[in-house]
Amino acid sequence: MDLQALLDGIVAELAERRGEGKVADYIPQLAKVDPHQFGIAVTTVDGKVYEAGDAAVPFSIQSISKVFMLTLALGKVGEALWRRVGREPSGTAFNSIVQLEHEHGIPRNPFINAGAIVVCDLVLAGYKPKEAIGEFLRFVRSLADDDTITIDKAVAQSETATGYRNYALANFMRSFNNLQHDVDHVLGVYFHQCALAMTCRQLSRAGLFLAARGADPIGGYSVVSEKRARRINALMLTCGHYDGSGDFAFHVGLPGKSGVGGGIMAIAPGKASIAVWSPGLNKVGNSALGTVALEMLASRTGWSVFGA
Repeated sequence: MDLQALLDGIVAELAERRGEGKVADYIPQLAKVDPHQFGIAVTTVDGKVYEAGDAAVPFSIQSISKVFMLTLALGKVGEALWRRVGREPSGTAFNSIVQLEHEHGIPRNPFINAGAIVVCDLVLAGYKPKEAIGEFLRFVRSLADDDTITIDKAVAQSETATGYRNYALANFMRSFNNLQHDVDHVLGVYFHQCALAMTCRQLSRAGLFLAARGADPIGGYSVVSEKRARRINALMLTCGHYDGSGDFAFHVGLPGKSGVGGGIMAIAPGKASIAVWSPGLNKVGNSALGTVALEMLASRTGWSVFGA
């Protein structure tokens, strides 16, 4: 299989559809992004990298960062994390407050905003906010084997200034004693985490441990246990695209995590880690063109976890 030719073909076929969807204009900095950009990168478990389109352009990975923060939190507190965050699909929007009241401040899963805020609260234990942000950045840089990865401060400031719904979620969970730290401190970590800027190439490299049973096959070291990698992948498959998770599993058939910056990280277990980026979003907040590209890739490689 010629992966480079396959990626080039997908980018060429979708050229006329660049700009589809709507950028996340509720975050002012993201509203400025050119919607016609489109990149894709694949890092295979044998260390080869293939890329096409705008794969070298940094973008705000937003909620894709929740996968890395969850991995960090599980390393810190282990299975105790699940006493404060559920593992079920939400079926509601990523920033919904409705379920929290019915479920006494326990978020459905770690990939909706409320769940990710609790995960940040767990990572913050024993740290000042800047220290927790630094720890997260070091972790992602180590996964990607790239010390040039940075947090876009303008995006972080933009989210801080407009993140009223996230402040509401955090304060609501604090009222149920499901946040242990000051809300401003927890959200400071959360907003900076989401403002991480990465290229498709860097992102596909950072997710490689999830395709290789928890190990970094290039660096030759273990990131998480095989069991934990399998469970993170399971959560990505069932909860990684908010209320569009079932549709993504139906069409693409790969564990994945989307972000409102237009990126998607997808995992082909035992095969490769994939990153796509196209800023225009569909009605449930996932990259419109990125989803189509991943469906094409999964179909043509036979990588779907449900079979070719």
